Amino acid sequence: MSGDYHASRLTEDHRRGAVWRALWRYVFRHRITPDACVLDLGAGYGDFINSVTARRRIAVDSWPGLADHVAPGVEALITPVTDLGAIADGAVDFAFASNLFEHLERDAFVAALGEIARTLSVGGTLTILQPNYRYAYREYFDDYTHLAVYSHISLPDLLTAHGWDVIEVRPRFLPLTVKSRLPVWPPLIAAYLRSPFKPMGKQMLIVARPR
Repeated sequence: MSGDYHASRLTEDHRRGAVWRALWRYVFRHRITPDACVLDLGAGYGDFINSVTARRRIAVDSWPGLADHVAPGVEALITPVTDLGAIADGAVDFAFASNLFEHLERDAFVAALGEIARTLSVGGTLTILQPNYRYAYREYFDDYTHLAVYSHISLPDLLTAHGWDVIEVRPRFLPLTVKSRLPVWPPLIAAYLRSPFKPMGKQMLIVARPR
């Protein structure tokens, strides 16, 4: 990413941590077993991986500040997601990428998918959470580092074309950002996740595994 992205667009925000703790409580703890190895790609301030309970936790980001924000016990790797050579083949059970791939050129995304597939164990999965352009087109390029456009149709198609089986698609999983004035009260987040109606739902969730 160009410039000091973390000082401008992605500033530290305690509300983000509160959202991820709620998402762990209501969603991801039901998907990740305590004996799993979890890989957080583009981990940023570590809000997701810090919320996770698992045997091994690995956070990857090209931003050097990552190491100052991850919780004790989290392995911080300062490296591009296209180079996961520090992680052994088949070591990861649950890979996760939040608001990452829209920042990569297409070739880099495909290269990253190859690296992720190599690190995944048999039965391991990749969960992607990111803006769904179909619903977020008005605000999408307010983030000057967005390079690629994906919807809940095009992203699964890309994954399928590059050797992945898509096993879950939720077109409207979460609101686009925590920068709004909406409260981040955990019971409200739980109610939103349970509801079939997703006002402001502009982020999609995709789950896939290597074919």
